[in-house]
Amino acid sequence: MFNRIRLGLLLAVDALLIILSVYIAYLLRFDFSIKSQFIKTFSYVFPVSATLLLTSFFIFRIYKRIWQYASLGDLIAILKGAFVGTGAFFLLHHLVIHHYYPHLVVPRSIYPLTLIVCFLTVGGSRAVWRLIRDRYGRMMPYHRKALVVGAGEVGVMIVKEMRQVRSELYPVAFIDDNVRKQSYEVMGIPVVGTRYDIPSVVKRFKIDDIIVAIPTASRTDVAEIINLCKETGCQIKIVPRMNDLINGKVTINMIRDVSVEDLLGRDPVKVEFDEISKYLRGRVILVTGAGGSIGSEICRQVAAINPMRLILLGHGENSIYEIELELRKSFPSLEITTIIADVQERPRMEQVFGLYRPEVVFHAAAHKHVPLMENNPFEAIKNNVFGTRNVAECAHAYGAKRFVLISTDKAVNPTSVMGATKRIAEMILQTLNGKSDTIFAAVRFGNVLGSRGSVIPVFKKQIEDGGPVTVTHPDMVRYFMTIPEAVQLVIQAGSLATGGEIFILDMGKPVKIADLAKDLIRLSGLEPDKDIQIVYTGLRPGEKLFEEILTSEEGAATTKHDRIYVSRSLEISNLEFEQAVTEFDRIHREELPIDSDQIRSLLKKVVPTYRWQMSNTSFDQTTVSEQIRASLELVAALENK
Repeated sequence: MFNRIRLGLLLAVDALLIILSVYIAYLLRFDFSIKSQFIKTFSYVFPVSATLLLTSFFIFRIYKRIWQYASLGDLIAILKGAFVGTGAFFLLHHLVIHHYYPHLVVPRSIYPLTLIVCFLTVGGSRAVWRLIRDRYGRMMPYHRKALVVGAGEVGVMIVKEMRQVRSELYPVAFIDDNVRKQSYEVMGIPVVGTRYDIPSVVKRFKIDDIIVAIPTASRTDVAEIINLCKETGCQIKIVPRMNDLINGKVTINMIRDVSVEDLLGRDPVKVEFDEISKYLRGRVILVTGAGGSIGSEICRQVAAINPMRLILLGHGENSIYEIELELRKSFPSLEITTIIADVQERPRMEQVFGLYRPEVVFHAAAHKHVPLMENNPFEAIKNNVFGTRNVAECAHAYGAKRFVLISTDKAVNPTSVMGATKRIAEMILQTLNGKSDTIFAAVRFGNVLGSRGSVIPVFKKQIEDGGPVTVTHPDMVRYFMTIPEAVQLVIQAGSLATGGEIFILDMGKPVKIADLAKDLIRLSGLEPDKDIQIVYTGLRPGEKLFEEILTSEEGAATTKHDRIYVSRSLEISNLEFEQAVTEFDRIHREELPIDSDQIRSLLKKVVPTYRWQMSNTSFDQTTVSEQIRASLELVAALENK
């Protein structure tokens, strides 16, 4: 109904404009004094010209266009319609009608004049409507002043979109590093400086929101711009990176809040997918812990490589169900098998391996929360040690070609039960590797942004609740990486492995957790310790101020991937190792009573670098600085190799 009413109104308006155009053409032709003999022909000229021109406009689909988005192409369509319509009138009149009705005279000059005036009136009506729709007029009380960083094509598209959808944002200025654009206007909006002028521009124009609209910029540049913006107290939003945009189209809905990933200032790891495909394509792949943050991302990336079968194994039915639904929608032709099982149950693992014979295993199932595992140490041993041993030994027994363990930087000089158990898991692989045809490897990386239970979601929830934001220690620092980065490393490591390696990612510079909390508060448009308080709660059991990526004994060597390093395998006493694991097994099997100190003592026997008796609060700033400096020196040395 609406479309019919709209079409009727357009036809009526255009008919009047066409008639007006013909009349103006006559006025121009006869110097505004039309002779009576021509006035008598108006009853014929007006309806015929209107009918032919409207028909021509229909042919060129003028009425299928949304004129609030009118462009040069739309005006050209009107010109074509006017040309064809007046041309048809000329041919019809001089070849047919004038032959039978010679008294109906239309001067030849009327046709080109009608064409010109009709284009100006009909096209002008659309342009005026577009201008009315684009024009804000004066700034309304509900508007928020916006500064757009980037006066290129995307920045212009953002401004157009804000005007067309009547956004609450009112663009008042552009920022652009191109000196040739300075002091000029783009779409009537001034370009007022470069990125380094952002703080002063915000004060000068009283900006409320900043939109970073440079999707082709490097992550380093984006991080620098955001760091300049976050000190202003404005709400900061960003346009997705160019490879996330479809056909270069940008809408207001695609503009997202700045995330912590944008602040890292590090380009993501690049993976050689051709190389990866060689060992995954057409294979049976098993992912344990497939419902977790890392496990589910492994499933997504492996599924894209087209394996023969992808087996999703997990203990939680809801998370496995969710990743299964997602994969079946994204990869409908992929053969997917879902298994609800606990890696601690050896018979069940043997059943799975015997039935499906996986060729590549990604072992992501683990207990990872440090404080929880401090309170439940034997649960960490059961899952991280026995679970890993079960899956790894089944991989060996049933002829899997490769086995990749998801490890952690907390396994280096561990101060937590979780870190110690993950180090034992690495040792299990190194021990098995010496007697198996299966290639065993581990991948060690730092904190993963956005994973379940990680610090970022906790901080965001605390900010939403109005604070306070709780940080354990003002000097605590961590390495961070994104989930896709972590998984790309895991998959790449699987192709690089020859047996027994521990792979480490160059994770860049460590980040202070307190600075991270302050950044998140600022990105929410609030001021730390003013709008949202930061409270320091003290180190929790098992936590370190600074995570290391290597022990001093391990060292590291470069690989052919410039962001992946491999540690030297340490000699492990198989006898002592087996005795300690057997003791854990006996305690578990016989359900012997055991206190936490006994468990930690046994862990210390297996992992000599485990420092559970040390007081974590004894770390001072000097120690932290020395650790940071040593780690950065190591990374720099590796890069120079």
